[in-house]
Amino acid sequence: MEYWRKPASDRFTQEALEGLAVDRPDEGIYRKVLDNWDRAAKPLDGMGRFEILTARVGAVLGTEEIDISRKAVVVMCSDNGIVEEGISQSGQEVTAAVARELGRGGSSVGKLAAAVGADVIPIDIGINREDVIPGVADWKIRRGTRNFRKEPAMTRQEAVEGIFMGIEAAARCKESGYGLIAAGEMGIGNTTTSSAAAAALLGCEAGKVTGRGAGLSDEGLARKRQVIEEALERYGLRGECPLKVLETVGGYDIAGLAGLCIGGGLYHIPVVLDGVISMTAAVMAKRLFPETVHYLIPSHKGKEPAVAMLVRELGLEPVIDGNMALGEGTGAVMMMGLLDLALTIYSKRTTFGDIQVEPYERYCGR
Repeated sequence: MEYWRKPASDRFTQEALEGLAVDRPDEGIYRKVLDNWDRAAKPLDGMGRFEILTARVGAVLGTEEIDISRKAVVVMCSDNGIVEEGISQSGQEVTAAVARELGRGGSSVGKLAAAVGADVIPIDIGINREDVIPGVADWKIRRGTRNFRKEPAMTRQEAVEGIFMGIEAAARCKESGYGLIAAGEMGIGNTTTSSAAAAALLGCEAGKVTGRGAGLSDEGLARKRQVIEEALERYGLRGECPLKVLETVGGYDIAGLAGLCIGGGLYHIPVVLDGVISMTAAVMAKRLFPETVHYLIPSHKGKEPAVAMLVRELGLEPVIDGNMALGEGTGAVMMMGLLDLALTIYSKRTTFGDIQVEPYERYCGR
């Protein structure tokens, strides 16, 4: 993966991050896509939210002739020191094992991506091992974060570097001609880091946003909530700035995905969110750069309790209600397939003029 060599990190500073600016997508294109949908020979709003979502995609890409045939799933892989506290059924060896599968085109997201014609781009942003995994870009910041029950998960510089890694991934996707990116992740313990970060960002109790992850017992869930709540109180994180939250209880995968969302705004590529980890990252990105939210496409609701609160914060409405919690970007890739299907109607649309029928008139707004 020569093209995905690790970027030089000496330019990744907080000052450089604060100097970035994200503008809004093209509102004129957004309205034009919706007008095109209205002229298609179908009931007004017949494709429901897909008309709005495809208009968002067109506005981001800057064209009403929408082409998302080149798609990528960027999977940020990282370990989390908090697993020392018994908050997960699995150990960190699972992160490396799944990353290895990602590198050779396997794993759940690899199979789904192949079905929708998307490329999988796994990035080791913090797996706890020394060797380079074949097929996985080696962008490691550190061999996993620290245990946030004992100390902050990362330094401020590591948090900023993680965000820039995601921005860089978006830039390289743009250079490669991708029209749509899915946000994926892999890392044992990351429902704990995302729940902790979500509770801090949303200013709520840990119990309201913390779920069972990969299937914790009642005892394990109680332990997980306790560890998160203790950290929130110890560090005084509620109401803190996103970078403080990220460096204290976050993960390198969350940092990378926040950067991917920001990069979507900087390079005008729509980013399809997955579940709770990518949504937490998206809220961080929105807090840092509010206009970023206009570049994000929701996918599924997921079953982690934080999701409902996070989507309200983002002002997005997921389409898929499948009670999923698989991760890796699987829900986002399923959404890519649905967008492909919707765009077959849009791109090959038959107009009312084509069939010599009077078009419907719109008497109310969308």
